[in-house]
Amino acid sequence: MTVEQNKQLVTDFFVALNEARLADLRDFLAADVIDHNKIIHGEPDEPGAAFAAIAMQLEALAPYHARIDGLIAEGDQVVARVTQSGVSSGSHPRMPVPTGRSFENEAIFVFTVTDGRISEFRGVSDRLGLFLQLGWDWPTVD
Repeated sequence: MTVEQNKQLVTDFFVALNEARLADLRDFLAADVIDHNKIIHGEPDEPGAAFAAIAMQLEALAPYHARIDGLIAEGDQVVARVTQSGVSSGSHPRMPVPTGRSFENEAIFVFTVTDGRISEFRGVSDRLGLFLQLGWDWPTVD
């Protein structure tokens, strides 16, 4: 795929997330996609576990929205700078009882594209701001 096609794939992935089209995720993510963006302590780490993690995040933070503020691509990698927003509206391992509070934070995701699908991604976001805005307790290590 070309760099422009890789950027379009990532753009379309975010559109699917924004529209909560979970059934379409396989159009964008490889079956064995590797998610390096562990937000939940104890989240499964095997290839393909990202599907369940994304579904849980979308349910817990509905309505979730990611606005793409910039895309940079080179070779098989696409970097997306996004502004995320949502509401603590569903159960989440970090906060089993929704707070009803909203959030907005910035994040940067690095996607690797292989054979027309996102095969790997990692993200960096303002998690402290996320937890403070949603009223979630800061995680502790047991």
